[in-house]
Amino acid sequence: MGGFGPALPLLQADQGTSAAVAGLHGTALGIAAIIAGYINAPLVHRFGRYKSLWIGSVIFNLGALAFVIFPSPWQTIPAILITGIGVSTIINNAFVYLTEHYGENASSAVMQANGVNSFLFLTGNFIIGTLASTTISWRLGLLLCIPFAIALYYFLGRAHVTTQVVEDHARQRGPLPVRYWLSWIALFFSIAGEFAIQFWSAALVRERTGLSAAASTTLVLAFPLGMALGRWFGATIAPRIGIDLRLRLVMILQLVSFIGFWFSRSAILSFLALLLVGLGTSVQFALSTLRMLKIGREKPDLAMGLSSLSAGLAIAGSPLLLGILADQMGIVRGYLMVPILFAAALTIITFVPLHESER
Repeated sequence: MGGFGPALPLLQADQGTSAAVAGLHGTALGIAAIIAGYINAPLVHRFGRYKSLWIGSVIFNLGALAFVIFPSPWQTIPAILITGIGVSTIINNAFVYLTEHYGENASSAVMQANGVNSFLFLTGNFIIGTLASTTISWRLGLLLCIPFAIALYYFLGRAHVTTQVVEDHARQRGPLPVRYWLSWIALFFSIAGEFAIQFWSAALVRERTGLSAAASTTLVLAFPLGMALGRWFGATIAPRIGIDLRLRLVMILQLVSFIGFWFSRSAILSFLALLLVGLGTSVQFALSTLRMLKIGREKPDLAMGLSSLSAGLAIAGSPLLLGILADQMGIVRGYLMVPILFAAALTIITFVPLHESER
């Protein structure tokens, strides 16, 4: 799915819609994350985290197939909704599964897992951008997820042994601390900024540099490339730096480099600035979610499910809002919402730190 966000301008051109209608695909992904967050705790209680991963994979691939087959926006939007439910189900359960499995090394494990994710994200982006320059439909690139999932299950999934006993995990309910909800809001701002970049950065590059839609989609490979590098090497370069300090540092990098990206009128400078934005964005989800799991540590599945609600609302609202702003005032001025979102998230993280016992 790595190429879907950057290819949104291509989808808009294929379907002949406004930016706001194209942005509804992002809204569908957000609603999907909300649904996945709502069903996460009961799903885990019924099937366990590991089986829930494969349930998410089946849902994801069915949605991707529907997206490729059906042409109109009123068909592709529900298809992306189904795809997103699968994606979020996988993310929610993989995150908690890795966190519990690796214990004290959870931070490094989660970021390296996200690094692998980002390299595949980058591959998807490259495939979509390449196909867009040919006579082959760029949507066909999404079909690669189906044989990949089958091979993954055949060679690894069916032989995997999990020690989780489903019956021992009562469904988690009840309130979470106020500090959790403040961190929840910070995650909302962070994800909103990230998906605004992921969905519309190609449009900004095209407007600023005059590149074609296909070339702009390829250039924004810089963003997932920066995320992949940051996630993989960030786990080994700074594992002993506290979660809060690391999060503040990457958010500052993200904010400053985005401002450079917004001002740039050069393709090369835009690539480099977006690469740095990706580096800054790379670990914000992992670190933000780890913070929330530490604050709500007695109810990890509930805390993770609610974090998906935060991400879902951000994904649902951010691309759509930016699409509306682009229709009203142009993509360049509309994109000024992104640094405001990043600054708000940084402010909350700074003034709502982890307690000593949670670090």
